Amino acid sequence: MSELVCYCFGYTSNDIEQDVIQNGKSTIFERIMNEKKAGGCQCAEKNPKGR
Repeated sequence: MSELVCYCFGYTSNDIEQDVIQNGKSTIFERIMNEKKAGGCQCAEKNPKGR
């Protein structure tokens, strides 16, 4: 079972592994950072551990 890593956008550890395999690096991190800059982060609400 894949661990949920990003509660805001629903990315799992498997998603990140596949992203690296397909792109040679993780583009997911870039997407998360762009969404955070745009105000799309809801970590405090969705992540049971907080930010």
